Amino acid sequence: MAALSRQLAVLMLMLGSLLAQARDQRTATVGMRAYLEQVVLPGTELQPAPSTLKTPLVLRVLKTWPHGNALRYDFEWVGLAPGSFDLCKFLVRQDGSAVTDLPEVMVEATSTLAKDAFEPTEIEPEAPRRLNGYRAMQIAAGIAWGLGLLAILFVGRRFRKKVVTVVSKPTLADRLRPLVEAVVRGDAETAAKAELERLLLAFWRARLNLEAANAADAIVAIKQHAEAGALLRQLEAWLHMPTPPAPTDVSALLAPYRSVTAESFEPIAQAGVR
Repeated sequence: MAALSRQLAVLMLMLGSLLAQARDQRTATVGMRAYLEQVVLPGTELQPAPSTLKTPLVLRVLKTWPHGNALRYDFEWVGLAPGSFDLCKFLVRQDGSAVTDLPEVMVEATSTLAKDAFEPTEIEPEAPRRLNGYRAMQIAAGIAWGLGLLAILFVGRRFRKKVVTVVSKPTLADRLRPLVEAVVRGDAETAAKAELERLLLAFWRARLNLEAANAADAIVAIKQHAEAGALLRQLEAWLHMPTPPAPTDVSALLAPYRSVTAESFEPIAQAGVR
């Protein structure tokens, strides 16, 4: 019992300390926030009543705690008009029951204006003054606009950059394509077939550093190379297989030959296959 009594005493002291620190601002200037804390009110839980444009005071419930059979509240209020107000007149119960049992909690909103101050009178309407020089300014702007348009139409043409048409040079793939397509169709002449094989061998001997190898060894090495031998192997299939192979993507086969122009390859093509 003694220990329980000491605990209750400590709790009462703590509660008293909290209550002592509570803000009790019952007077504030119009438009300024003020706070009333630790206000104990009986009955069920309260909330601010709906406000209108004519409501002279705005009230908020910041916190609510149980307090025996009552409740303890922290309020924030702002006076919108000078005067004394009962905060409980701006509260309703959440369960809709009556609030007639609430005590008065009076606050006062004060005005910073002097007692003899009055609202300013409305300004008398006055005809707008004539803007002198506006017509001249319009004329000058029109002339400037016309001169600018003429400058764009006639003078600006002299400084327009000429459109340079860039013509791409034909690649080795462009040179090989008609020969390959003729072989695929089966109407390639013997000279065209020989020319195609000669160009392929010359290209890959230079690309794979096989210039020093003899022709037979170079052909074997090129056929075994994954990229180099693709078109050469397909060419032999088109020329020598009794049954024509399935359709092949010629563009894909010619992809490695787009990296060089036909002009730059001409010295290699002239050398031929040794």
